Amino acid sequence: MQSRSRRSVLTALAGGGGLGIAGCLGGKDSVDVLAAGSLAILVDDHLGERYESETGVACHGEYYGTNAVMRMVTGGRKYPDVVVSADAELLRDRLYGTHTAWDISFASNAIGIAYAPDTRFGERLEAGDPWYEVARDADDGDLAISDPDLDPLGYRAVHAFQLAEQEHEFDRFAEDVMNGAYQEPEEPQLLAGVETGNRAAAVVYRNMAADHGLPFHPFPETYNFSNPEYADHYAEASYTTDEGYTATGRPIVYNATVLESADSPEAGHEFVRLLANADDTLREKGFETDGFPSTHGDVPAEVTDG
Repeated sequence: MQSRSRRSVLTALAGGGGLGIAGCLGGKDSVDVLAAGSLAILVDDHLGERYESETGVACHGEYYGTNAVMRMVTGGRKYPDVVVSADAELLRDRLYGTHTAWDISFASNAIGIAYAPDTRFGERLEAGDPWYEVARDADDGDLAISDPDLDPLGYRAVHAFQLAEQEHEFDRFAEDVMNGAYQEPEEPQLLAGVETGNRAAAVVYRNMAADHGLPFHPFPETYNFSNPEYADHYAEASYTTDEGYTATGRPIVYNATVLESADSPEAGHEFVRLLANADDTLREKGFETDGFPSTHGDVPAEVTDG
């Protein structure tokens, strides 16, 4: 499918006068959304409520690291209507050809460190010490990252450490920081340790720090994965998961699709339409929406034509 301008995509996705009503969604009373953990608060507290209010259809969300989401779908352990990924290419690599043939990208993000200001780690960051010196000096377990085998946020942390090692000309920096970091297997719980005092800091997306009211120290654009102009540079980093999937560094792009096996495809299409039109909410919650939404693959007319 040829790419379309943002204006034309927005016009198409907003077609039909906004979201439908339950009677137009095949009579279904719920839509099941399986999404990246970084979207949990956005969907549960904001977009899900709006969806339910405007459609009369309940929104049921479950949240995991995106690679865990893909394993659940491809392994037949979860049967959602909608899948929302924090890594557009991962969704296409894992679900195209068997579970879907299209997706809509709707936002970007940046990674950095969320921290507790009343810890030595936080005090040093606020004093202006370079984050990489603070991370390298931290006690084992002070810094948390998401499990890179289950979650793009985890392998993006590894990518950032690799690119920082290269940029600042350190020896073994990525390996040393990884060896000392705690790996959280449940992405939605990544900041729980920071909030309870068990961890000093975590590598997170910007919106996650905002969701939890924690200060955020962004990584520079050369390794925060927010700027498409650095795509070739990001690609110099890579991580291979325990199942053999090699993820190279790339700009962060969130995307969503409705599975061919969906029980409520009409309701799913309306949810994806909402995501694509949620610019104001997404920006308010810490995401980037410049250049979005965009379509990829054979997007159904029910999504683009209203």
